[in-house]
Amino acid sequence: MLSTDVTEAARPTRMTIAAGALLRGLPLALLLVSGCAVFTPEQRAPDETVLEALPPQVVKPPVATQTFAFDPKHTAVVGELQVTHASYEDTLPDIARRFNLGFDEVSRANPGVDPWLPGAGTRIVLPTQFVLPDAPTEGLVVNLAALRMFYFPKPDKHGQRVVMTFPIGIGKVGWATPEGSTKIVSKRKKPWWTPPESVRKEHAAAGDPLPARVPPGPDNPLGAYAMNLGWQSYLIHGTNKPAGVGLRASHGCIRMYPEDIDSVFDRIPVGTKVTVVNQPLLHRWQDGNLYVQSYPTHEDSRGAGEAGAGIDEEEATESSVPWDDALANRLWQQAKPHGASINLPLAQQTVTEARGVAVPVNRRGLTMERLYASSRLVENELPDGATWDGSDGEPTADTKASGSGERR
Repeated sequence: MLSTDVTEAARPTRMTIAAGALLRGLPLALLLVSGCAVFTPEQRAPDETVLEALPPQVVKPPVATQTFAFDPKHTAVVGELQVTHASYEDTLPDIARRFNLGFDEVSRANPGVDPWLPGAGTRIVLPTQFVLPDAPTEGLVVNLAALRMFYFPKPDKHGQRVVMTFPIGIGKVGWATPEGSTKIVSKRKKPWWTPPESVRKEHAAAGDPLPARVPPGPDNPLGAYAMNLGWQSYLIHGTNKPAGVGLRASHGCIRMYPEDIDSVFDRIPVGTKVTVVNQPLLHRWQDGNLYVQSYPTHEDSRGAGEAGAGIDEEEATESSVPWDDALANRLWQQAKPHGASINLPLAQQTVTEARGVAVPVNRRGLTMERLYASSRLVENELPDGATWDGSDGEPTADTKASGSGERR
């Protein structure tokens, strides 16, 4: 098993192999027939001498990380890792929304931090750098494992493209959001919500009966906007409970922060392609680095939707992508054409801890702590260009529409 840095330069040449073999009395011809196939990259300890003292961090303004220039031939990673410090009154949901992240994204990137009382001065890692999923770069792409959506609009009149990304909430245990391809079939502002019978039964059994129809307003879980998918009764919509964004908490629909869906609703036309994938491990090369981003794998009894409504939360399991020699070799093969090495201890930690942080695993001697210490240290405030204005108010929509038999 490979356990340390691996480089192409570390491979022994055929000449040195033969010389060593002759010294041991082995037939040269046998080794030449064997060729390189019987040899694996040399194992050696990471070169700690490449590390230099990091300069003191200077606090900078935060960077908004929801819209980026996009070149389909070259863009594989967007955003920038940031770090801030909690204030006395902060909770992790507060910080998540401030930096356009979901609750799960912030809590996983900061293991051991109390989500409701992180404490003044506590360092908070902001995973605002994203490896793009392996999916067509058109329309809407949802990565369920990352609890994140990407929107790839068509090029503008100058041929320029952007990608926009937002945290989302998805289906809870027993109500899994489906995977596959569909499209936006209709859009509504100020939607009425007509809960399906299965949802009404679930609420009635819990002592929380629902009306047959819920009008627009603060009690409507769809929020101010809804986009119907080609999958019957599944929607992308806002919410009246922003703290649920970044969680598996819906009945299969895709929830967005009110301010996020308000910012893109008019830009997304009916007919837009929607691709839903579930990719807990992402690894792509960009700007001289192999970035690995790992999320937990979620497994439950996948009787999604109405048939799965009775599944208990305890039946769900969560684990990380397994680390093995095959994965280590796959990463090395991805770095090899660039003449790069793999920091295997860091790569293994990144994969198995599944913190959802994009980590450049080809940097020799890098540790997670050094990565955080060298990241952009920012003020704990709304970035310029953020979709949220810091208030709890719901964006307003002008018109009213109706809908029936919809999850939320």
